[in-house]
Amino acid sequence: MKLRMLILKTIGLAATICGLAAAAPAAGQVLLYDPQIQSSPITAEDPLIGLPLPGATPAEYRAHMIWNLRSGLNVAALQCQFSPYLRTVDNYNAFLAHHSRELAAAYRAIEGYFRRVGGAAGPRRFDDYSTQTYNNFSTLQAQFGFCQTASRIGKEALTRPKGELHLFAASRMRELRGSLRPAFETYSFSRTPIRVAAINLTADCRSLPRQERRDCERAQR
Repeated sequence: MKLRMLILKTIGLAATICGLAAAAPAAGQVLLYDPQIQSSPITAEDPLIGLPLPGATPAEYRAHMIWNLRSGLNVAALQCQFSPYLRTVDNYNAFLAHHSRELAAAYRAIEGYFRRVGGAAGPRRFDDYSTQTYNNFSTLQAQFGFCQTASRIGKEALTRPKGELHLFAASRMRELRGSLRPAFETYSFSRTPIRVAAINLTADCRSLPRQERRDCERAQR
């Protein structure tokens, strides 16, 4: 009887493990759980947003924040295609269409800033700014966390009304930048190896009570 109960408990443990695996979050994620990244509002002048813009006006800083959000989602569309479930390409294309006016206004404002402060070298400096902004979102060590975070932010951006992209950027840029740091699974089977004790099927059954002795002998046949 004890032997049978031990076998049943072992089978129950295996079923529980399978149940945990089946209960994992949706396949639209590359990590089981979202990385724990600080998410709080940020001002457009915060250095965390991106490259410095000396002498920029509040409107130009706001455009700068929008442009960095767009750049991050663009990089995600390029880097995260290994997981079609994240839909980063489709989300990015829809993002461009949905917020086209505000994105176009941000482009004009940033271009105007570099023409104003750079004169004839303004267009070249704008190109350098754009290239460095893209490069600053490129990541390999934190790719999974970045891709999952950018996918979620891109989807949420589509729910925001037109004309409110700057408000959305202010609420999510800290999180998008934070996702560039490596993130690890909160739970992983590899961290908690499961050891199942071997059952000795050659044990001496003679010392057991009558019913348990019969069960033991039956299990050894």
